Amino acid sequence: MKKWRCTVCGYIHAGDDPPEKCPVCGADRSKFVEVNSPETGAAEPDRPSPPSTAALTPWSKLYGFVTALISKHHVHPISVHIPNGVAPAAVLFVALAIFFQLENLALAAFYNMVYVVLALPLVLFSGYIDWQKKFDGKLTGIFGVKMVCGFVVLLTSIILVVWRIMDPNIAAATSANRWMFLGVHLVLLSAAGIAGFCGGKLVFNQD
Repeated sequence: MKKWRCTVCGYIHAGDDPPEKCPVCGADRSKFVEVNSPETGAAEPDRPSPPSTAALTPWSKLYGFVTALISKHHVHPISVHIPNGVAPAAVLFVALAIFFQLENLALAAFYNMVYVVLALPLVLFSGYIDWQKKFDGKLTGIFGVKMVCGFVVLLTSIILVVWRIMDPNIAAATSANRWMFLGVHLVLLSAAGIAGFCGGKLVFNQD
């Protein structure tokens, strides 16, 4: 039986023909190449050579050096654990603050959300670099979902921080908007969870 590798995410399919669509990243069958094996003797096509660096500007060389380090040292999967770990705590704290009127937890949730906002630029930039370098910038369904979710997390976290600054008593029982405030937290948490699920599919190649 032949084996086919998705050139976008690396998923391996066993069968006489490649699948119509990659079950992991959604790439169509044209993105599959037959894996080189003693039985078939088929070889994978070579990747295109990187462009010459002779004509690059100093800024381009610096950018290339930094982004290569980001990709090599797995900055994205490391940095993404910050908002993915802190955001659930913030949501839990603000929910407890609203239900039990615990102002200290509302304040803790605010500071946690500030931390999420500060971490997201590195998370999103390193994710973009990985997408370009490891997946050739191919915009399949799973990457589209991750990008939308990343934007939602960024937008909602900024909204929550600004909202709390403008209305420090937003989680209090006297606030008519406290449930909407909690709802935005839940939207953020859902988007982060979906993005994490998609990332797990890419890392572990699970269909």
